[in-house]
Amino acid sequence: MMLIRRLPSMAISMSTEIPFCSGATSLVRLRNQIPFLRSSFFSPRKFVFLSFCTASGSRISAGENDQIPQESTKTGKLKPGLYLVGTPIGNLEDITFRALRILKSADVILSEDTRHSGKLLQYYNIKTPLMSYHKFNEAQREQVVLKRLKQGEIVALISDAGTPGISDPGMELAKLCVNENILVVPIPGPCALISALSVSGLATDEFTFVGFLPKHSGSRRKRLMVSADEATTQIFYVPPHKLSQFLEESSSSFGDARQCVIAREMTKLHEEFWRGTIGEAKKAFSLHQPKGELTILIEGRTNSRVEPPSEIQLEHELRDLILRGESLSTAVKLVAGGTSVSRKTVYSLALRKFGKQLEVEDESK
Repeated sequence: MMLIRRLPSMAISMSTEIPFCSGATSLVRLRNQIPFLRSSFFSPRKFVFLSFCTASGSRISAGENDQIPQESTKTGKLKPGLYLVGTPIGNLEDITFRALRILKSADVILSEDTRHSGKLLQYYNIKTPLMSYHKFNEAQREQVVLKRLKQGEIVALISDAGTPGISDPGMELAKLCVNENILVVPIPGPCALISALSVSGLATDEFTFVGFLPKHSGSRRKRLMVSADEATTQIFYVPPHKLSQFLEESSSSFGDARQCVIAREMTKLHEEFWRGTIGEAKKAFSLHQPKGELTILIEGRTNSRVEPPSEIQLEHELRDLILRGESLSTAVKLVAGGTSVSRKTVYSLALRKFGKQLEVEDESK
């Protein structure tokens, strides 16, 4: 039964009879569920609450309903295997009940940065042990994790933000588990590229996710040239300190007139979506460097034929490649391969502008 010692005059009615059974409920949870208990006269010392059960006899604790994730036993509902769990990209509320249940039930959580992930687990009062798992120790950790999985453990993998394996550690481990016939389960959650794409205003029916560009300038240029010729929306992850470089190189490949969207600090307090042309973006961000990771989307080419670059642009690209160590013949090949201009035309320009260097190369051969 429920015992109430001193309670201000108040009528409480129930349309159905609720049988009671033994066991103490959580006072705080019950207080949150019953409106009058949140009033100013409520004092935990004046009440003793007992849990109640349904007519069928199953126990109900106040507050423990479908809105709060229920814990599963490690050997019960969850099967042993690798669970790739999506976590918030900024706002800690952007996590599913299922994700929380998996994280609570796992034997271990693989985390890109244990200090960063520890804040998320602390926020949701999750006590599962953390193990670091990032790009610098991924190869060493794989066999340790694989052994634990083969022993029947439940392993959850999270990244610092978003969905594991998408420009984050996890891809190789997932491949290894698949090859070893170990269960791999996706636990859907936030993903920066999909979040930005959905509100971009650009075409969403088809898109190409490029992610982070290569560090080597020649490889970056090749990739941007490929993207510039595609008709689908192109999506890139760009660190804030490399935004100016990205816009300059994109301008050379896509042209200044191509529309782009720069998504910054998504789901956070200072969330921003900048929209305009690549040329306008260069001007807008030339004087300041934004904070936070950036997701940049560039519209696909709209015409079947890409507008040919000017002779000055071709010369600039050739000189840039040569200064970065490429031979003249390789520079000609790269520039011609990334534009609609024929290789013969680019080679002719190279002879006029860099003929002396070509002669030196031929003599050395």
